[in-house]
Amino acid sequence: MAAEILDIAFAPFILPTSGALVLLIAEDTEPGEAQHAADAATQGAVSRALEAGEFKGRKGQSCIMLAPGAGLSRIVAIGLGKMAELTPHAVEEAGGRAAGAVQRDKHAAVAGALAPCQMAGLAMGAALRCYRFDRYRTKEKAEDKPRLATLHVLCAEPAAAKLAFAPLKAVVEGVFVARDLVSEPGNILTPTAMADRCEKLESLGLKIEILGPKELAKLGFGALLGVSQGSAQEPRVVVMQWMGASSGEKGKGKKKSHPAPIAFIGKGVTFDTGGISIKPAGGMEDMKWDMAGAGAVVGLMAALAGRRAKVDAIGIVGLVENMPSGTAQRPGDVVTTYSGQTVEIINTDAEGRMVLADVLWYCQERFAPKFMIDLATLTGAMIISLGHEYGGMFSNDDELAAQLFAAGTASGEKLWRMPLGEAYDKMLKSEIADMKHVGGRPGGAISAAQFIQRFVNGCKWAHLDIAGMVWTTKDAPCVPKGATAYGVRLLDRFVADHYEN
Repeated sequence: MAAEILDIAFAPFILPTSGALVLLIAEDTEPGEAQHAADAATQGAVSRALEAGEFKGRKGQSCIMLAPGAGLSRIVAIGLGKMAELTPHAVEEAGGRAAGAVQRDKHAAVAGALAPCQMAGLAMGAALRCYRFDRYRTKEKAEDKPRLATLHVLCAEPAAAKLAFAPLKAVVEGVFVARDLVSEPGNILTPTAMADRCEKLESLGLKIEILGPKELAKLGFGALLGVSQGSAQEPRVVVMQWMGASSGEKGKGKKKSHPAPIAFIGKGVTFDTGGISIKPAGGMEDMKWDMAGAGAVVGLMAALAGRRAKVDAIGIVGLVENMPSGTAQRPGDVVTTYSGQTVEIINTDAEGRMVLADVLWYCQERFAPKFMIDLATLTGAMIISLGHEYGGMFSNDDELAAQLFAAGTASGEKLWRMPLGEAYDKMLKSEIADMKHVGGRPGGAISAAQFIQRFVNGCKWAHLDIAGMVWTTKDAPCVPKGATAYGVRLLDRFVADHYEN
């Protein structure tokens, strides 16, 4: 289903005689075996180039040597910084920089004196950097395409590194699932098509249930159905279950009680015109990625199942298309949500919170999870607040917020906690319904979170407004230009650190 992952081969260090070689060099260590061997084979060209380029091994520093000799097309030195400050994420970024530097080479190898788990992390970063969405390019010239098919990771303990890479590869695959979904155009990735793609993940061991319009109407998903009523595309809600903790006890005789599952909910507006409150034409093409919260949840569930995570997790995504038409929802309408609460519609472009309202209450009522985390490209106000550096986090539980913040820092998908409060909640007072769903421009991301909190029903909860993080217009070490799949690695790290048995 997902884009093809770069082939990674782990092997003991032997100096290549062709292709490209990447040397990982720390700021505060003596040259290692690979650097010495490359320098000797090139009659000192490596040392001379590093000296001329004032290469010191600082984090993010690089030096490229073209046609250095010994049959090599190029040698690339990548700085790691100080070894004491070398975090797993920094290693992954080094791997991404390495892969980015040699994508034009048919053969390439990377060598460094790092521990097996670090070399596995390096391979993960390289694989993430080599993502490419090109299924609709029919006339691309061969010389414009990346040539790198296999990256040889040369290290002291290749077998151990390969073993450590196996679960990381499953996470990369989950990231690619999400990036593919977010990259697809709206005419291809309708709610029905996205639900069908979710269903294919049953091959990983996920239990998939799809609710269509008839089931949703019978259940009373008035908020979600209101968003979709202007579109010719039918809505879907997809329920994904991964019982990686409790399933391990099957067939062992005595039944054991297990803690409540953890739950992840995603906003999946496969295209958002704004509805009757239509958006400006400029930039509307970007609204194909208004389902990126749902894409992250799908990618996360694929990652957890792919690496056989020992956790019971629920993933639910609400999938709709928001279109203007003669049947579209109007500003001023009042809808009855799944919870029974009524909502006055103020702006039909504030549709994502309505999707989440029904799905969150349904999740809490059906599964009674330990906590719920929702992800949504919810507000432009969040981009104004945090730019494209942090996702916004709102939570009713300090411990949950602290765990998410730490996982964001560790994974490089950073979060910043935003406030909640009664003053913001008062902004949602309606004259004719239980509440209105928009509180105005001031503190718009906060009042949106306050609205969502009204449908949490007492469960521990965090809301991640990721509007500024799901698409990038420039390459980063582990993220090429385009869909980022922000949230997949963050939440996988969060689960691995705190909720696996």
